Amino acid sequence: MLLEFSILLSLYMIIGTIIALFSKKFGVKSTSEYFVGNYRLGSFLASMTYAATTYSAFMMVGLVGLTYTTGIGALGFELAYLVATISILTIFSQKIWKLARERKWISPSEMISDLYESKIIGHFIAIVYLLALIPYVSAQIIGIGVIFESIGLNYGFGIIIATFLTLLWTILAGIWSVATTDAYQAILMITAAFLFLGLTIFKIPDFSIINDVGLSSFWSINTFLAYTIPWIFFAITNPQVVQRLYMPANEKVLKNMIKYFSIYGFLYTLIVVIIGMMAKGLTSIGLLPYITNRDAVTPTLLFNFNPLIASFIFISIVAAAISTADSIILSVTSSIIRDFFERRSSKNILTISNIVVIIFSLIAGLMAFLRPGFIVEMSVLSSVILIPLAPVTIIGLITNAKNLKYGALIGLISGIVFALYNALIYGPLRTFLVNIYGIPISLWILFISILPILLNYIKLKYSNYFVSSIKNRK
Repeated sequence: MLLEFSILLSLYMIIGTIIALFSKKFGVKSTSEYFVGNYRLGSFLASMTYAATTYSAFMMVGLVGLTYTTGIGALGFELAYLVATISILTIFSQKIWKLARERKWISPSEMISDLYESKIIGHFIAIVYLLALIPYVSAQIIGIGVIFESIGLNYGFGIIIATFLTLLWTILAGIWSVATTDAYQAILMITAAFLFLGLTIFKIPDFSIINDVGLSSFWSINTFLAYTIPWIFFAITNPQVVQRLYMPANEKVLKNMIKYFSIYGFLYTLIVVIIGMMAKGLTSIGLLPYITNRDAVTPTLLFNFNPLIASFIFISIVAAAISTADSIILSVTSSIIRDFFERRSSKNILTISNIVVIIFSLIAGLMAFLRPGFIVEMSVLSSVILIPLAPVTIIGLITNAKNLKYGALIGLISGIVFALYNALIYGPLRTFLVNIYGIPISLWILFISILPILLNYIKLKYSNYFVSSIKNRK
């Protein structure tokens, strides 16, 4: 498999780089072009970059293993995310798209800062993105290193390749090179998924073995809530996907983006979950050994296939990780640039943007090379850390939020500090699942984040009431 993987990897890199170089024809002369394509992405690019950015290597590795280990409940978990995402996009995407044009938003932190008319909130959120998402990028790169290691290549070589591609495909033309390579990688991902499904079906002697993969005891109500709550707000809390709502060229493109992403996400989810169920069925009849490490389910299954086809599927997993990593780095960079640099001086801002991208990519690559355990744990915790952004963003979009900025800032700080405190007490992985008084920590974070904003609103309402009462008496 080593030879086949090396050949396909080389082809993948060459084709992706040619696409990224070709994207330079769109031109990058401002941060608006660099980060959001000057709001002119078409339906195909918009939907494919949204899909590739959303679906990381978690799907083909993590969700296959989760289904194998915990049964059909994994499908409910992932579909809950998809339904919630589509609902959020249906409700809020058009308003975000319009406001982004009217107010010239480029970064997601800038959006919230503008809604609340508070630069401090924007600065704080940019720092939160760094805290939550740079370790997550490193986890993507680690995943690629592990794939290289599993097929006989050097782990460090995998880290170098992943960091190099992430960096190259980001700085060549900003969002244009990221979006075009995302489209290329999204096609690879869904093609490989269908191929993986077909090959696994051929391994199944009798489909009745899938019926044995039911709902395991793992999926208690509290566990299901703990898994789903951070992810159902993904579309409104993660900067790399929020930013993609700014980019469609017109409202028709925006609607097409949501429609095509929905179809893509539904098919991808079903395929991946069915593969996990079939893998468990193969284990139940002795055609596949019992796998204790759920992240090893996909590699173990692939090593039973033709080396060339298995290598192609491994490349698709690399593509999923790269597309997520470069999108996050570009999005986090946009927040740093807009909140800490461009508003002070626009001189050489594109050069500064490239420098920031290079620094972030190298830091993520170095952290991945060192392979510290906390990276993987922080990637799990990242979704929990970002939960406080959900109520702050939604309230900012549905109300005139400028008078609620103090409540929003206190809510953000309180929710994030509570998440980090519990991570220190229980450990990042346990924080994801632990309950306090029978309630998942993610729900507590939501409540703690919302409460200061509600109190701010009540105080404001009653203050206005008393002022109007005094005026009426006079």
